[in-house]
Parts: sequence; structure tokens; C-alpha cells
Amino acid sequence: MTPDATPSLRPAAGALPRILSAAAAVLLAAGLLAGFFPVPAEWAVALRWAGFGLFLPFALRRSSLLVWTFLAMLAGVELGVDAPQFAAQTHFLGDIFLRLIRMIVAPLIFGGIVTGIAGHNQLGGVGRVAIKALLFFEVVTTLGLILGAVAINLSQAGVGVTLPAAIQAVVPAAHQAGWQETLLNIFPENIAAAVAQNQILQVAIFALLFGTALATLSEPKRAPLVAVLQSLTETMFRMTRIIMYMAPVAAGAALAYTVGSTGLLTLLPLAKLAVTCYATLIVFAVLVLAPILLAFRVPLRGFAAAIAEPAALGFATTSSEAALPLAMERMEEFGVPRWIVSFVIPTGYSFNLTGSSIYLAMAALFAAQAAGLHLSIGQQIYLLATLMLTSKGIAGVPRATLVTLLAVAGSFHIPASAVLLLLGVDTVMDMGRTAMNVIGNGMAAAVVAQWEGELKIEPVAQP
Repeated sequence: MTPDATPSLRPAAGALPRILSAAAAVLLAAGLLAGFFPVPAEWAVALRWAGFGLFLPFALRRSSLLVWTFLAMLAGVELGVDAPQFAAQTHFLGDIFLRLIRMIVAPLIFGGIVTGIAGHNQLGGVGRVAIKALLFFEVVTTLGLILGAVAINLSQAGVGVTLPAAIQAVVPAAHQAGWQETLLNIFPENIAAAVAQNQILQVAIFALLFGTALATLSEPKRAPLVAVLQSLTETMFRMTRIIMYMAPVAAGAALAYTVGSTGLLTLLPLAKLAVTCYATLIVFAVLVLAPILLAFRVPLRGFAAAIAEPAALGFATTSSEAALPLAMERMEEFGVPRWIVSFVIPTGYSFNLTGSSIYLAMAALFAAQAAGLHLSIGQQIYLLATLMLTSKGIAGVPRATLVTLLAVAGSFHIPASAVLLLLGVDTVMDMGRTAMNVIGNGMAAAVVAQWEGELKIEPVAQP
């Protein structure tokens, strides 16, 4: 009987960390919610620190970047709540991390695309991959816009919101670029300037042309440069792994700054919009992304495991760019060829902002509801079509969604004050939409690779 009894205890022992993690989450949530009620501050602090203490032993036993990033995010929220003045000074840590990421993005993309085309004889597949990727981008982002519009019409989060007399905010000037200007900005005029300004799509276009030209050379002339670029790409991926050691610190600092500078109480007036946004993102993942993965026979569990760390990093830092190198590395480990990863993911930063598409539709109609405007179904369809066109190519622009909203609002007589009202909760929703942007771009790479018959998924070893 003894041999049979021993294995039966293993599930209970394995479940202990999960139980402690669940208890930690409950205590942390209770401590945060206590701040909104007439509860002694000491009790709220004690609950939060008790939850953090329960989660700490679990995290110390794990070497996962996802676990450490989550731990740092909890620490950042706690620091922002308990020491807001100090937390507001930690933003420089996230800025350092972003600078390091921007330092490696351009050579990583350039080397990956060029070596994929010229080093692996993929010249014939470039056109097919480009067409399939753009088709996928357009379908998914359009579905995101529609779902966002449906969600805000159902929740009516903007109805009854009182617009302030004036909102003082420093925002970029709203400029609605025509399709000619958008198309022109895809092509680099100066590759050095494109790298310096972090124009990811322009770097990708230059890499495509460079790789195509290199592939047309004879093997003796092509081989030396391909070998150098392959070494460059491998070095950039190794640098990515080194820089990622700072990711949890940057994630914690970003959340500490957000909570410390804005405060949790400031989010209450727009809480209904934030809840609608996150609920819609979940519905989009379940009803749109998951069926697409199943239709293309991309393993859901394997993809979720591969994209979890990049998505968490994007969530914490509110920067898709911060997660880009890690997303490329994880998708390659998942089985997507490097040349497809290096082309599809950077291109998706301009054409496949799925999370931003959902948010743009919701934010525009929320502003209209807050202003007391009643848009007909036809007007809403026209609004969505306008957002679909104007949102392309906005990656890398500070407060890009706000710029797009302000540009479109004037055409539909939506007051700027209604759009600027979103600033109070924009950062909170930006976390969710950035994570969805990262997931959508990783998914695009996997789907296009499967569509091309190039996805090579390693079988998972059974314990």
C-alpha cells in the first residue's frame, strides 16, 4: 500500500504553489480595493504586503522571465500606492530599458530579413508572405474595430459622463495624413535617418530590397556578406537575452510610475470604459484569435506559452517596441522561420495593431457618447472606415492613438475635450491594448508561417 500512497500525494504537493499564488492574488486585490473604502490604511497595507510575501517564495523558485516580470509588476503597484512620490521618480529605469531595446531593434530586423532571403534562398517566397501578411492584418484589425464598436454600443460607457469645462494637456498636433503620405512614409529616404528615428517599417523595406539584391549575386560574392550578417543576427539575439535580464526591473518601474503619478482613485470616473475595454480584449482573444489559430492548426497551448513573456512585458511597459526582440526570439523558438519572423512582426507594428484597433473604435464612440452625439449605424460605419485608414503607419508616434482620434474627431463634430477626457484612463487601457498588439503580431507570424507550410513545431517532451 505504501508505493501506491506516495504518488497520490504528489498532486497535492504540486498544487501548493498554485494555492499560495491564488491566496496571494486574493490578498493583493483585497488590499488594493480596501483603498476605495473607509478602511484603516494600515489594514490595506498589511493585506497587500501579506499577498506579496506569499507570492515571493513561489517566484524565487522559478527562473521564468514571466514570473519575475509579474513579481516586479506587483512590487511596482505596491510601491506606487505606498510611496507615490518616490515611485514617480523611477521612470528612468524603464527609459534605460527602452533605449537598450531601440539600440538592437534595427540590426536585428535587418540581419534577420537579409539572411533569410539571401542565405536560405527565400527570394521567391517574399512576395507571397507579404501579400498573406497584409491580408491577415487587414482582416484581423477590421474585426477588432467592429468588435470595439459593438462593445461600446452595448456598455454605453460614455453616456452620462460630464465633460469638464476645459482640459489642459500637452498633446501632439492632430494631423490626418492622406493615403499618399502614408504610402510615401513606408519607403526610407535615408537608411541612417530611418534607424536613428526608429522607423521599423522603413528598416524592414530597406532590408527586403538589400536581401533581394544580395540574393541575385553569385554564390562566391554573396557568401562572405551573408556570413557576416548571420553572425550579426546571432549576436543581436544574444544581446537580447542579456538585456532581458533588466525587463522585470523596467516593468516594475513602469507600473510604479503609472500608479504613483496618477493614483488609483483618479481612475474611478472612467472605470466603466476600462472594464469594457478589457472585457472586449478577452472576447476578441476567445472569439477571433483562438478560432484563427485553430483553423490554421497552430497549437493554442504552445503559442500561448511562447507569447506569454513578450505580452507581459508589453503590458507592463505599455510599449510594443520593448517586447519586439523578445517576441521575435520566442516565435523563432516556437517554430517560425527567422526570415518570416523578421518581416511579419515589424510590419505588423504599422498594419496589425489589433489592440489599438479595438481601443480606437471604443474611444471614438465613447467620446461621441460623452459629447451627447447620437451617431447612426451608417455614420458609425463611416467612422470605423476612417479609423481603419488613418490608423495605419502610426507606430512610433508618441500618443499615436490620441493623434488619430483628434484627427478623426473634427470630421464627426466630436469636441476635443471629449477625446482629451480619455487621458485620465489612457495608460491603464494602453497596457491591455499593447499586450494585444504583441499577441496579434506574434500570431500573424505563426499563421503566415503555417500558411506557407514553414511552421516547424518541435514536439513537447513528456515528463
